[in-house]
Amino acid sequence: MEDGYQNRTAFIKGAKDIAKEVKRQASKKVGRSVDRMTDEYSKRSYSRFEEDDDDEYPMQGSQDGGYYRGDSQAANDDEGGHSDSTEGHDEDDEIYEGEYQGIPRAESGKGSLAGGPGSVRAGAQQFRDIGVSEAERRKDQEELAQQYETILQECGHGKFQWTLYFVLGMALMADGVEIFVVGFVLPSAEKDMCLSEPNKSMLGLIVYFGMMVGAFLWGALADRIGRRQSLLISLSINSIFSFFSSFVQGYSTFLFCRLLSGVGIGGSIPIVFSYYSEFLSQEKRGEHLSWLCMFWMIGGIYASAMAWAIIPHYGWSFQMGSAYQFHSWRVFVLVCAFPSVAAIAALSAMPESPRFYLENGKHDEGWMILKQVHDTNMRAKGHPEKVFSVTTIKTVKQMDELVDTGTDTPVWQRYRLKIMSLSQQMRNNILACFSPEYKRTTFMLMAVWFTMSFSYYGLTVWFPDMIKYIQKQEYESRTKTFTKERVDHVTFNFTLENQVHRQGHYFNDKFLNLKMKSMVFEDSVFEECYFEDITSTHTFFRNCTFIASLFYNTDLFKYRFVNCKLVNSTFLHNKEGCILDFSDDFNNAYMIYFVNFLGTLAVLPGNIVSALLMDKIGRLRMLAGSSVISCVSCFFLMFGNSESGMIALLCLFGGISIASWNALDVITVELYPSDKRTTAFGFLNALCKLAAVLGISIFQSFVGITKAIPILFAAGALAAGSFLATKLPETRGQVLQ
Repeated sequence: MEDGYQNRTAFIKGAKDIAKEVKRQASKKVGRSVDRMTDEYSKRSYSRFEEDDDDEYPMQGSQDGGYYRGDSQAANDDEGGHSDSTEGHDEDDEIYEGEYQGIPRAESGKGSLAGGPGSVRAGAQQFRDIGVSEAERRKDQEELAQQYETILQECGHGKFQWTLYFVLGMALMADGVEIFVVGFVLPSAEKDMCLSEPNKSMLGLIVYFGMMVGAFLWGALADRIGRRQSLLISLSINSIFSFFSSFVQGYSTFLFCRLLSGVGIGGSIPIVFSYYSEFLSQEKRGEHLSWLCMFWMIGGIYASAMAWAIIPHYGWSFQMGSAYQFHSWRVFVLVCAFPSVAAIAALSAMPESPRFYLENGKHDEGWMILKQVHDTNMRAKGHPEKVFSVTTIKTVKQMDELVDTGTDTPVWQRYRLKIMSLSQQMRNNILACFSPEYKRTTFMLMAVWFTMSFSYYGLTVWFPDMIKYIQKQEYESRTKTFTKERVDHVTFNFTLENQVHRQGHYFNDKFLNLKMKSMVFEDSVFEECYFEDITSTHTFFRNCTFIASLFYNTDLFKYRFVNCKLVNSTFLHNKEGCILDFSDDFNNAYMIYFVNFLGTLAVLPGNIVSALLMDKIGRLRMLAGSSVISCVSCFFLMFGNSESGMIALLCLFGGISIASWNALDVITVELYPSDKRTTAFGFLNALCKLAAVLGISIFQSFVGITKAIPILFAAGALAAGSFLATKLPETRGQVLQ
């Protein structure tokens, strides 16, 4: 009986082996049939590239060439090349899960550690395979760049590009608005939130820190998940936290919201220029990217106009007790989020960049978008009968593969692995910008971006501060001084402003319902005086003596009394918190808005000139020439001794330097390949914001001390930047890599 059982077991095992072999042979035949069908499809190539020899791109395991020929033939010829999900698969052919991550099998570790010849040959073969794959990928990218340029020529430039121009222009406009928001609300917010000088400085710089992080993050992410998706996420973050920042009451929460708002908008510039460039043909690219720069100027004009129209209207406010206040400057912050919201709504109807799809092996998606571009432009030009003649487009071989986590893996672990994989890909992309092929270009562009940003942002903030300093000097020159005066039994119920009283004696005087602006009392005596309902600004008592005096409902806090003696004096019901008194800065606020409006509007001629000449004289001549002229214009700042003179010089500098920025944006887009474009642009833009922080901090420290050092810093940085710019390669007339 035992022998019968063994015979039956052997019979069943033999039957299973036969079934397994039949299934394997059937799978091989199906694979070969699929390959033959693929070969027939891949022979159809884009008609304009029929002269290209298909043998130039031979595929492994086949003598036939084709754009889409894969390695499936070789895989099918291999006994173990099929999915393990087939029932009855051979355990010897099973793919070890760790192989997806480059982890060897447990049994292969001993041979590797022993350093046997098999492991050495396998390692050498692996490196050769990587080298071959990179060479094939580079060759694919070069061929795709040439073919893509020809396809864009067929699609033409028309309605689709102009629609995308305005959509992306709104996103760039939101970036311009973000730069000005904090500067415009700071005079009001500092009183509303009781801000000290360090807090004001941090609030002014926090946006730049956020934009620095955002440019780096979103730029790297856009090369992995797509331009459109990254831009939508970044603009959404900007809109959400801009909205929240208009309602939060505390300084810390407002600072946090503005930081995250800056992180969101930081992705705008690197993504917008890369995104738009991939829809532009070679002869249109420089001009239309320069026209796109005008929206940054429009954003500054929008912010200035809204601040001018909203902030001084103090009636546009409400409050709920003393805990919650919503003043007009918060309305302005809310309104400044509108361009970002509008950009999100419009961008939702636009497609992803087809170049991104083709670079990532998604042929059908890229082809459909290019057909949409072609058909939209042809219908708008009155030629709806024209047919998109492209049938096949070159795609780039992919090297990065996602880890197969399986269906049994927990959701959180799957997301963790995806995030880790994405982070690794972003890191590799950043490091690729410093590879031998791009290292020199990257370092040269870093120097140009840093020097231009350091001088431009430093001077544009230094100008308004110098204007304020000139106004302050003029105001102080009108100060009235009173010495050794004696005032008895007098009631003051009118505004006291810009006065200095020394060694005075005040007896039984009443100060009722009045405002003190820039008042200073020194070495004076107040005896039996009564202060009620006092609102003060820049008012101090130094070395004064108060005898039997009463303070009721005033904002004369302890810090306003410097080295003073209080004898039998009482403070009752002092005002709490900071008093929001807009009247002090009414004229100054209008001046700030007006100066920024003029400075922003002054870049219009520079934008027009750079757009018209960008493709005629080249990017390098535009960049270096504008930087040299800006450097020379810095020395005229020595003659800006009046308010009107400083405003004129601000407009001159802004109008000249904008051409440098436009040329720098264009050349940065064109110097990097599509799979590294937004990563490199984002990194350089993050460096730009870091230089802006340094420039603003250094230049502000010299306000009221000397003009020479800021001027020499700015001129030296611009001179260095213009010299380094001449060492960059010219990209005019080249296809987009």
